[in-house]
Amino acid sequence: MTGTALSSGSLEPRRRKALFRAWHRGTREMDLLLGQFADARLPAFSQDELAAFEALMDMPDQDLFSLLMSENEPSSDVLTPMMADVRAFHRSGS
Repeated sequence: MTGTALSSGSLEPRRRKALFRAWHRGTREMDLLLGQFADARLPAFSQDELAAFEALMDMPDQDLFSLLMSENEPSSDVLTPMMADVRAFHRSGS
């Protein structure tokens, strides 16, 4: 996959920005992890979920990649519902 499969034309500006950020992380691995999740879930996010996704994307790539790909559960102070959703999305192959 080379980029988003979701058309941003029908998205409001805040969601378009989040979609762009998800696909332009700086590392290809993070582009794929967050971009594919955004393609599948971003249009249906509530405003609170969108804010949680934006906050997740504020984490540095290396830290976020490590937390998402770890076989161990992150500590409860780091494992937000949004991070749990992204982890579950990629573990289930959705």
